[in-house]
Amino acid sequence: MTALALLLAVLLLAIAALHLAWAAGSSFPAASERELVRMVVGFKGQEHMPPPAAAVLVAAALAFSAYVGLALASLCAWPLWDWSLTSLGMILAFVFLARGVAAYLPAWRARVPQQPFARLDRRYYGPLCLVIGAGFILLATGYTA
Repeated sequence: MTALALLLAVLLLAIAALHLAWAAGSSFPAASERELVRMVVGFKGQEHMPPPAAAVLVAAALAFSAYVGLALASLCAWPLWDWSLTSLGMILAFVFLARGVAAYLPAWRARVPQQPFARLDRRYYGPLCLVIGAGFILLATGYTA
């Protein structure tokens, strides 16, 4: 469980750092903001990134998710009841799994048809969310192989 929790934490914190970079005005990994919007937002007609505050909130949520994963593996303290940690782990699993599944649903594709986001979503973002969600299930249930 330690390795899984550390892997999830590194992954989530890296994604959080990317969101913070976007909040600060970076267009990495794209050459311009317009190209970045097409890569990571996906809504037709959107030409600008969401407000920096939105990216900061996403980064904070991702960092908190990393903390929860570490706490589920007893790698850091959890200040509340054990059941609240387990419940939160399962809620995070559901959120990431739902986002991962959404990448393959026609209704989601109709909402975010912009290329290359649609392709990247099916190829990378969706599968990554499914893996993260599965990781939270394993951590929250205490599964050991």
